[in-house]
Amino acid sequence: MAANKKVPNKQGTLTARSPVSVGPGPVPIELKVNGHALSTTGEPCLTLLQVLREKLGFTGAKQVCDRATCGACTVLADGMRVYSCSMLAIDAQDLEITTVESLDANGHLDPLQQAFVSADASQCGYCTSGFIMSAKAFLAENPHPTLEELRKGMCGNLCRCGTYAGIVEAVLSAPRAGGKRRKRG
Repeated sequence: MAANKKVPNKQGTLTARSPVSVGPGPVPIELKVNGHALSTTGEPCLTLLQVLREKLGFTGAKQVCDRATCGACTVLADGMRVYSCSMLAIDAQDLEITTVESLDANGHLDPLQQAFVSADASQCGYCTSGFIMSAKAFLAENPHPTLEELRKGMCGNLCRCGTYAGIVEAVLSAPRAGGKRRKRG
């Protein structure tokens, strides 16, 4: 299996380097997740989602469709939303991966998480972490969205329970939540 590595070019942007052959057996996988350098081994065909959940214990991202259509597995890679079920872990080795677990700071909810709680923006909760991570990236790009911008910007995530009204309320109220964190419990 070939792994595509990205390297900085003279302009300081990342460009793809020639594929490197790895495998067929387990290979070392080194990821930077939530600010921590973590190492494991696994088959080169493992997705980022599989490594996060099964090898590293980050279970916030959920495996639902396994086809990059529902968004339940959304994590951030260098601040960009990615479906972790459709990215190979070996291709994520040079990226800063951020999962929903990083948002809880010493027992205090992130303002976006608190907005989801306050707006009752989940029923079964299976899609919630994907929505929160997607909303995190969306709000970083557009901190004060209109309803139409929100609908368009969050269209890659699905809630099968239909709690869209609560999700919209949470995301629209989050920018006004400020930097305060509320203690859980």
